[in-house]
Amino acid sequence: MQLFYAPDINAVHELPEEEARHALRVLRLAEGDAIDLADGKGFFYKAIIRSSNPKRCFVDVVARQEQPPLWDFDLHMAVAPTKNIDRIEWLCEKSTEIGIDQMTFLNCRFSERREIKLPRLEKILVSAMKQSQKATLPKLTGTTDFHTFIQQPFCGRRFIAHCHEGEKTTLKQTCHPKEDALILIGPEGDFSPEEVFAAIKKGFEPISLGKSRLRTETAALTAIHTIHLLNEDF
Repeated sequence: MQLFYAPDINAVHELPEEEARHALRVLRLAEGDAIDLADGKGFFYKAIIRSSNPKRCFVDVVARQEQPPLWDFDLHMAVAPTKNIDRIEWLCEKSTEIGIDQMTFLNCRFSERREIKLPRLEKILVSAMKQSQKATLPKLTGTTDFHTFIQQPFCGRRFIAHCHEGEKTTLKQTCHPKEDALILIGPEGDFSPEEVFAAIKKGFEPISLGKSRLRTETAALTAIHTIHLLNEDF
């Protein structure tokens, strides 16, 4: 199913310009053709192209259907962005395909990248949402100071994955099915000892993601996949 993203379809029966261009110029769709839409808020739509020109595509919505929840827990990943932006783009794409509710980028002591351009990443999320046939777009939050972020409330289990010595359990051993989870993943130089201490003091549980030392984006995706595997049979 070819899916188009139309976040304001309830208010404006028109495709966004980029989606209209793809429908009309690339796919050569025309007036009277049926198309499928997603609003990024949990709903699919069936529509008919009413009128069009090279840059604008107006539609008539003929059906609206809510997509049942694909998982019954809230998963929030907070990760320090890597120096190589391609790795973060890859993480955004794959985490959306597997399933995540929110991603926040952390500004840590050893962060090698301090700024993130959200519009580019949001486009990647939209593309991954459509490719994986989802109707809900993950929430994306720009760089946030680590110490500010850990002060924020979260109703669920909170974990921090780090490579320092100390008592840690694996994520798969400590997290239970259907639990909301917030997971912190540090930069390529890891969290500082002070950051780990501050997070634990705020109620974050230290965890390991296995015996191998993982890159930032690999660690984040491993954690996301682990949570989904834990919930697979429930």
